[in-house]
This record gives sequence, C-alpha cells and structure tokens, in this order.
Amino acid sequence: MVRKILALAAFGIALLCTPVNVAVADGPADDPIVIAHRGASGYLPEHSLEAYKLGIEQGADFIEPDLVMTKDGVLVARHDIYLSTTTNVASHLEFADRKRTIGDHTDWFAMDFTLAELKTLRVRQAFKGRDKSFDDQLDIVTLDEITALVLDYKAKGRTVGLHIEMKRPELFKTTLQPDLAAMLAGKLASLRVAGIPLYFQCFDGNFVREIAPLTDIPVVLLVGGKANPETGWVDLDVTLEDYYGVADGFGLNKALLFGPDMKPSGVVDKLHTAGKLVHVWTVRADALPKSFQSMDQELKLLFDNGIDGFFTDFPGTAVKYRDTYVGAKKE
Repeated sequence: MVRKILALAAFGIALLCTPVNVAVADGPADDPIVIAHRGASGYLPEHSLEAYKLGIEQGADFIEPDLVMTKDGVLVARHDIYLSTTTNVASHLEFADRKRTIGDHTDWFAMDFTLAELKTLRVRQAFKGRDKSFDDQLDIVTLDEITALVLDYKAKGRTVGLHIEMKRPELFKTTLQPDLAAMLAGKLASLRVAGIPLYFQCFDGNFVREIAPLTDIPVVLLVGGKANPETGWVDLDVTLEDYYGVADGFGLNKALLFGPDMKPSGVVDKLHTAGKLVHVWTVRADALPKSFQSMDQELKLLFDNGIDGFFTDFPGTAVKYRDTYVGAKKE
C-alpha cells in the first residue's frame, strides 16, 4: 500500500510538476501561490497525510488543513464536522449510538469522538468520479502530525506553508473550548517560530475579529457569497470594508470575481487598492465552469484578473500552468 502511494507521487502524478519558487514566510511569492486544497484531494482521500504529501510532491506552495476538534480537545483535519461522507464510520457498529442530529443534519460528529476513537476510522474519497482505490486505508490526522510532515520536508530543504482553516468555531467554543481563539493563536505562534509559512482563514467573521488581534499571522476572511435568483449568479454577502481593519486578505468564491457576463467585477482591484490579498477557491480539473475546456483556461482567466493565490484539488496541474504563465509574462 505504501509503495503504491509513493509510486503514485513519484511517477504518474509527479510528472505534472515543475520546480516552484518557495513562498515567503507569512506571505505570497511574487507569483500566485498554489494551495493544495485539503491536500492533493483530486487524487487521494482529502485531509489524509498521503494527500498532503502528494500535494507537496506536486509542488504546492501551501497545503490546506481544515480543522475540527475531538471530544478530548485535539485538532484534527476534516472539512466537515460530520463524518459519514469522508470516513467509514457507518460500518463501525460500536459507534452506532453516536449518531445524532445537529441542526437539520443527522450524522456522526467529530466532537463526539476522542482522538483514539477517530484513529480507528479510515478515510474515503467523497467526490464522485474520483479514484476510490485508497478508501478505508488511510487515517484521520492531527494538526501536530501535519506539522511534523511539513517540518520533515523543511529539514530536507523543501519549504511548504500551511493555509489553516478553522471550521465552525462558534460550535467548538460553546461545546469544547471557550478560549479557542487564544489556543489557536498559540498554535500559530509555535508554527511560525518553527519557520513554517502561514495563513489563517475562516468563514466566521466574528471569529476573524476575535483572533486577528491575538496573532501576527496573516488572517484571511473566507467569503462564499449568495445566489442571486434574478441573475443566476453570485453576489457578495458581506461588506468587505467592514473587515479591512482585521483581515489581511480575503478568500473569495471565484464566481465573485466576475459578473454573469464573465467580465471582471472589480473586486480584485478594489481589494488590492486597499492593500489586501485575494485568494480564490476552488479550481478543479473535474468540475470546470461552463464554457471552459480545461483547467488551464480557467487559471488563465483568474491569473489575468490578478489573484494572489488559489485553492485547487489538482496542485500538479496548477503548478505546471502557473509556471508556464509566469514564464511567458517574463519573456
């Protein structure tokens, strides 16, 4: 199994990679940074250590751990607070009674399990059409394990950053860790001391306001927008200026960069004028917007719009095109 993963990274997928400039600590390189979204999640189950490794091997500048908290207060990498779509929890009969309802979702939830219990589960590929041959073989991993991976690469001369997202902070504050912002700020400080390039991101504007004064790590407010039924497009659902005093950048739904006619909305220029970074999500080779024939075409439009970085499930393809694009501009 391990040999299969290593072979995948070293040969078939790694052929997509070209050398990449390392991002400067706590900020982007001159070129748009490539952020491996949940690791190289287009190829391997998201947030597995192997997906992070593959993202690094494919040349990503940053890998992105989404964080939730276990019952015993450990930060682990999961995109959702629930477990059914990305793990084999449903097949563990010993946990059948852990299933419950939060809001309108009935599932098994990470905060109801200790780390030791989560370590008995195995992760799965959640996206239809993607390779599922690694399902039920790989572990849920902790932030500490991800940090150790990054530091191991750093010791070998390959610096890669962490673009860390906290999921549902208000839930974990009320149920497990009232001082979540201070705890995370301490974690970020230790990572920075270790020389790891960093960003911290969150969709929760209140939590961004809370943690920003506690850290000197660049803080990014994630913005999804809201559907506009009249235009069939997506509009901003927050007033960006309200966060200029706390956010160093904004992680935007890529649709917000354009109008229904695909002409630039002006949001990138607006944020750059205010001295803010723009990172966009999510570029996927197997989920292209209408009218695009390849991921390269989509990336060209985003790059021409002046973005500072982007999240992608396919970092090898992204790095190859980014370096081609940058090289062409320098000729």
